[in-house]
Amino acid sequence: MQELAAVKLEVKKSRFYAHLYEIDSPDDLAGILALHRERYRKAAHHCTALRFGAPSGTVELSRNDGEVGTPGRALLAVLEKHALDRHALVVSRIFGGTKLGPGGVTRAFRDAGEGAVSSGQ
Repeated sequence: MQELAAVKLEVKKSRFYAHLYEIDSPDDLAGILALHRERYRKAAHHCTALRFGAPSGTVELSRNDGEVGTPGRALLAVLEKHALDRHALVVSRIFGGTKLGPGGVTRAFRDAGEGAVSSGQ
């Protein structure tokens, strides 16, 4: 596993920390999540997406981690859009006190993920 990029996005005082990783196996995600839980202790949610091309087919995973909306699917769509197939996106959110609603949360996670991908390419 190798971290390719990290960006911070702030939306209505909530902070979104997005990281793009190149992975060797889908099993790398557990270690990445442990790292994020340690690094961003105040974050209530660590949403993830992973695409890994293998001879038996592409593995795709996404998790919302209890967040409203569909941020995991939005992050997976970012990986698909940029044809990244040995990568994981993890976005950790620290709540800023203003509710964004399901659509706003999904957009913020997607925008943070796009920022990480743009920085990593």
